[in-house]
Amino acid sequence: MSTVPPPDRPDDDPVPSSLSDEQLESFLRDAAEGGGAAAPKEPSARARMVARRLREEDEAARRARGGRKRGDQSPPALPGWRTGPPTRLGDGGSRRRRVGAVVAVLALALFAVVAVRPSLVTDLFPGGDDGAEMPLAAETARPTGAPADPAQSGRATREHPFRGSPAERWAEGADAIELPQAKALGGMSEEDVAFALRRTKELLVAANLDPAVLRGAHPDAALSVLDPKQPELLPKLRRSLRQPDEENDPLLLFTRFDPDETRLAGDVVKVRGRMTVTAGEPGVVKVDADYTFVYPLVRADGDDGQVARTIVRRALTLTLNDPARWEVTEGRLLMEKYFSEFGNTSCAVHDGYLHPDFGDGPSGERPTGPLTDPYDRSRPLTDTDSGDCGRVTRT
Repeated sequence: MSTVPPPDRPDDDPVPSSLSDEQLESFLRDAAEGGGAAAPKEPSARARMVARRLREEDEAARRARGGRKRGDQSPPALPGWRTGPPTRLGDGGSRRRRVGAVVAVLALALFAVVAVRPSLVTDLFPGGDDGAEMPLAAETARPTGAPADPAQSGRATREHPFRGSPAERWAEGADAIELPQAKALGGMSEEDVAFALRRTKELLVAANLDPAVLRGAHPDAALSVLDPKQPELLPKLRRSLRQPDEENDPLLLFTRFDPDETRLAGDVVKVRGRMTVTAGEPGVVKVDADYTFVYPLVRADGDDGQVARTIVRRALTLTLNDPARWEVTEGRLLMEKYFSEFGNTSCAVHDGYLHPDFGDGPSGERPTGPLTDPYDRSRPLTDTDSGDCGRVTRT
């Protein structure tokens, strides 16, 4: 946004601040609501000098001709990542000029008010008191690049665990997972499609946001979304939860932290992503979900004030099949494929938990893989896994 410089004035011609808080606030709110209230006038020394000269001329003219006094003149307004192995399953001109003039006058007046009392503007917006930026709009398509560094930098704290992270502007929790508009697809009704979208969200929330699951509890609600008639899937997931190892890793679908080691810094998890729905074979609707979750963490024992962030990205495809055409369980979803990527966690430990690095020294396997930005959602998650322990550019 460009600003309009104030008019030239001598160095000894300061702008006084005689407006009350109530006048300034009333003008700002009228302007924000589209009101036509005039800007409060803040006379300059030059304006007062001109006004005084006019009054003297009027007084002289009045005395000369017995005329009445001219009205007062208003002065002018002052202007460690790692990826999980891939898992695939299942088969008019004058009017415009007038408006432009009004907008220009309003902009100049607004500049004057902001120059006098900028806090009255920032206080009208969320986060205005600490310099936080406005929240991002929901993601509707794959981004074209990685997000820029936030305007507000600095180390994360318990009070501001997302400081210095692009996630500071992201939505939080389950509300960040917005469902697209449902419509009939693939021989399935609009109600069926809406059901498939809701169940997909239930799985994402239960697997990645449920506080008990994040502390290592069994993800029963997430498992209840999946069809028990799908060969191998549920047995494999239960095996990974019961006896986790490198080959059977529950982190491929569930986010879990060791409660004896770490805990969330507060109760907010930032989330960004999108969900799309398409038609599959007759009697099948597909839901693709791609979401990144950012978890701020502190050590479970001690109060050293350090905050670490672990970033988990999930990409999965679920299907709802018509039980009249397919051998499926009504109300359950089939898992077609799922991929995962983890930023800031140990690559060498396979105990079913994520282990963030707090930046106080090397631990576990030393990263040797490529540099990766865990916030870059323009990169699709693929079915390739180099096996290297990569390095994150930021957390």
